[in-house]
Amino acid sequence: MPAVLEVEHLTTRFATPEGEVAAVSDVSFVLGQGETLGVVGESGSGKTQAFLSIMGLLAKNGRTTGSARFRGKEILNLPAKQLNDIRGVKLSMIFQDPMTSLNPYLRISRQMTEVLVEHRGLSGREARERSVELLEQVGIPAARSRLDLYPHEFSGGMRQRVMIAMSLLCQPAVLIADEPTTALDVTVQAQILELLHELRREIGAAIVLITHDLGVVAGLCDRLMVMYGGRVVEEGPIEAVFEDPQHPYTQGLLHSMPRLDQGKAEQLATIAGQPPDLQALPPGCSFNERCAHAFDRCLRERPELRRFAQSRLKACHLDRLS
Repeated sequence: MPAVLEVEHLTTRFATPEGEVAAVSDVSFVLGQGETLGVVGESGSGKTQAFLSIMGLLAKNGRTTGSARFRGKEILNLPAKQLNDIRGVKLSMIFQDPMTSLNPYLRISRQMTEVLVEHRGLSGREARERSVELLEQVGIPAARSRLDLYPHEFSGGMRQRVMIAMSLLCQPAVLIADEPTTALDVTVQAQILELLHELRREIGAAIVLITHDLGVVAGLCDRLMVMYGGRVVEEGPIEAVFEDPQHPYTQGLLHSMPRLDQGKAEQLATIAGQPPDLQALPPGCSFNERCAHAFDRCLRERPELRRFAQSRLKACHLDRLS
């Protein structure tokens, strides 16, 4: 499939009074048209910051190097005016908390229609009709009568649907969903994930699903990218990674998931220790302090992300993880 987003050696640093924070280090990947990529890792692994860097949404103390090409055009560190022609139009992002992303002082109609008027040149009436269509598409009941409500008048699940509708206003080629089911109950989570699956089929957009929950990506994603300490530690087709994880961190994440075939007496496995301090990463492999397989080389040499099978990559000195 043709590449819609190509990222190479993406590196993001934040300047703080305590020193530089290495939030993202040398991240590379390719996203194909119509593909769904799952990006997983613990809090602080760099998964969200990598995509905020691509979207040009970093805090003022952040700086990014590397390359991010959208359909062959370099977009990393573009001036805001040029980036706005792409951001929200061809590249769109659903944020984790809709209450902090939606303007609480503006009606939903205002927040949706101004995007269509500005970027699509629609009249006010045309923009309202298109907004109603999108709200109906994402499952908002009585969409026409709810269009003029304020964000606080929607439930959490409905606000998330509104955010998805807003991200689809300009029919983006890439939709980035950052923890889209966080703080939602299990039933609503399932509905949101099913909605993303349907939208991929209907509009053909490539989707990036950022989450810490491997269960969320299992039924939706084609490929999985696992991040730890700001780096990619494993990447591959979703079925292959789930069936045969080849990085100790990925294996630990999978073993910590509850399973339906687990007996009541069986305890969930845990990953010992804490994620690394991004201001003072350990020498060698950043996972070595928590890894049961670590040996001398892991303590002194950082493993490069390398191909070890068709369509599979890992950053681990071990040839084979049993």
